[in-house]
Amino acid sequence: MILQHRAIDAGVRCPMIVLQPDLRFENAELVTLLGALEALYVPLEVREISADRCYKACQLGVWSPICGKKLQGIVKLATMLESGRFVARDIGGTDAERMTPCRVEEYVSELFHGTSVTVQVVGDENTLLQEYPLFATVNRAASAVPRHRGRIIFLTYEPQNSASIMETLLLVGKGVTYDTGSVDVKAVDGMIGESRHKSGVGACVGFLQVVNSLEPPTVKVVAALCVVRNSLGESGFVTDEIITAKSGQRVRIINADIEGRLCIADALFHIKEMALCSVNPHIFTIATVMTGAKQAVGSGYSIVIDNVIARNANNAETLEASGELMGDPFEISRIRREDFESYCSGIDGDDVRQGLTTRVNNERSQQGLVAFLLIASGLNKHGMESNSPLKYTFVGITSHISADHDLAKPYHGNPILAMSYCYLIQGKCLTIRNDPPAEMQYARDVDCKPDGGITSSHPRGIIGDSVKNPCIIPYTQPPVENPCRCTSERVAVTQIPADHMMAQSPCSTNVKRNGLKSTEYNNDWMKNIICGFTSLSRAHTSRNVSKCTTILVRMLYGVRGKGGTARRDNVSMPPTVTTYANLTFIMTKCDNNGNECDFNLQ
Repeated sequence: MILQHRAIDAGVRCPMIVLQPDLRFENAELVTLLGALEALYVPLEVREISADRCYKACQLGVWSPICGKKLQGIVKLATMLESGRFVARDIGGTDAERMTPCRVEEYVSELFHGTSVTVQVVGDENTLLQEYPLFATVNRAASAVPRHRGRIIFLTYEPQNSASIMETLLLVGKGVTYDTGSVDVKAVDGMIGESRHKSGVGACVGFLQVVNSLEPPTVKVVAALCVVRNSLGESGFVTDEIITAKSGQRVRIINADIEGRLCIADALFHIKEMALCSVNPHIFTIATVMTGAKQAVGSGYSIVIDNVIARNANNAETLEASGELMGDPFEISRIRREDFESYCSGIDGDDVRQGLTTRVNNERSQQGLVAFLLIASGLNKHGMESNSPLKYTFVGITSHISADHDLAKPYHGNPILAMSYCYLIQGKCLTIRNDPPAEMQYARDVDCKPDGGITSSHPRGIIGDSVKNPCIIPYTQPPVENPCRCTSERVAVTQIPADHMMAQSPCSTNVKRNGLKSTEYNNDWMKNIICGFTSLSRAHTSRNVSKCTTILVRMLYGVRGKGGTARRDNVSMPPTVTTYANLTFIMTKCDNNGNECDFNLQ
């Protein structure tokens, strides 16, 4: 990734990455490609400055000596996973005003519009006060400013055949868009970087984006996004208050600067109630916790803590192993009996303390947080001795946020890779469609960015999700003894006329739901492109590989010529070819049998 950064800084706009297999690492090619895609990410605020800053590269070439079908599957899976991390970075890494609670709702609604994921929003203050009283307590000061008013967003993915569901994943994400500390103001270390505490919500949305791409037929996923701002104001909550949670537990406020647990406890209660009538449920909480957790495990490691039901299923160990395979490491922690005892209140009138002391960092701070959530949500009543035991896992991601308040160290979208591999991919077989022409295996509509644009309502904004996303073209070297020697299979690039590769006008303009012009490609035109590129890809020298990829990029994105049109050789294409071209072709060699291309990444 460092070398790619250096290449991009040097002005390279069409880099090619070589994926070499390594017997020491099972998913070496996939993880390497994900690292390259991570280096190409452009922050949302930068993309909204101007159109020419929306991308770092026009194209990412991929070469590997492995089987072409396997490479095709790896590239397709990498783009799906990267689309989830892309979304997580957009939400978790943006500033507090660009991603206020209402704008998180806008982003998510636009992202999943017309997809398999449904979006429901709870934003009415009376409803929040009645159903989510702890959340409403944190929201009191922020609700005075309309754009800062908190809301809880539910995302639901359910397979078309509900009878096939074998597992239900229920997620609760912490999304504090900015944390001032409220009356316990962060006066010592300052507030730089406090906008990153919405990364838990970013991870949940990113995971749903991966789910939406993979569309697993046996897994149902529900996510509750608790998006709120911990503001300082005259109506803000203070220490010593006693708030009755939705579970009926009376919570005494100890510190207004540890508001995250209050934001998610009531949503966790509702998710728990949903789990009781779900198939094989597993509940997760993804959140940034206190700095002490990062000091315990170090930078770059997520924390996983299971309750006794999940621990008996070896969930943490399985997730840790998946993280090792995907370059998304975890550290396992355990919750103990004393963690529960320390949060039980000894004062008449309240049941549980929000924190141990007014200090933010205490011994076993992350384990104590989990104990509080279990008590406040009522999940502690669904353990081994319960008639309805429930699996629960807490995932802490504080270590992925800079401890020294350095905003130049971005949030990378953890733990999406590990969770996707563990709960969606591992042991499952993914199939690449066999679309026409029959002799060509390819995948289309696979993009490193989410499908469809994210509309920006920012005063300075244009389109938050630029279409100028790198086109990924895998190219595998055929097994020939001397690749430099000419063979009868090779076809010179100059022998493929332009009118053969594009027989008719490639696109017709269309108006998307956000009012922007988009491009709708004609299947025959795509067929001609693929046939032409298949012939071109039989050239095996590095010189011809470069020409092949260059021609394909010109066909997909267009190259500006005279008169304001995009030109390729002697064929003029409308300028709209360069706009909203959410299309990535993943190429392999011809399969004369026309069989389906299956791959297993277990």
